[in-house]
Amino acid sequence: MKYNHILFDLDHTLWDYDANAKETLSDLYDAYELARHGLFSIEAFIDTFFEVNSALWVEYNHDRIPKGYIRQNRFRKIFDQLRLPLQYYPAGIDEDYLHTCPTKTHTIPHAFEVLDHLKQHFQLHILTNGFNDVQSVKLEKSGLMGYFDKVITSESAASKKPSAKIFEFTLAETGASKEESLMIGDNLNTDIKGARDFGIDQVFYNPENTTDYQATYAIGNLLELKAILPGR
Repeated sequence: MKYNHILFDLDHTLWDYDANAKETLSDLYDAYELARHGLFSIEAFIDTFFEVNSALWVEYNHDRIPKGYIRQNRFRKIFDQLRLPLQYYPAGIDEDYLHTCPTKTHTIPHAFEVLDHLKQHFQLHILTNGFNDVQSVKLEKSGLMGYFDKVITSESAASKKPSAKIFEFTLAETGASKEESLMIGDNLNTDIKGARDFGIDQVFYNPENTTDYQATYAIGNLLELKAILPGR
């Protein structure tokens, strides 16, 4: 086996962003009594969050907006879309979301079983476009932190996937070569294309069974990593 360094994306690949965000949003919907306005259901609140949040992250990953823009404008855009009058916007909900969501502990199925296996044979690292303060809390609270030798964020690298700069930074930090590295992630642009263009093999985590992609490997379940990376 030529691989020695395994680079994991975090959100949607190991840490279950969707489950953790939904739980947090449900908590906030109740805490801020948003139902009292009679304008939108909890389901509409959650669906709108994911729609707005996804669009903002696409903009961030393409360097069109800074980190602060997401944090300052995400819920304003959500409530605008839900037609909540400005005077009823709940003050502090954005801070509460940022404080609460990273403390949630849902992980992708079989994450710990696979990491227990891989940790015996490989050096494991996190490579994420997330922010330092948030990602460190996610890793600590979920119990994932202890598996990883290096945690590299777009902030620490001063660049984002799919840029070659963050992969160059990662190799410098880990002491790895391209040939002995393997990138595992769910995003076809930032994780898979970014690694492929840089010359690193990739594993596309594809639980939705997307059919139009180019990747060295593809899996629908993290357990399949055991076959790709059986160890030595």
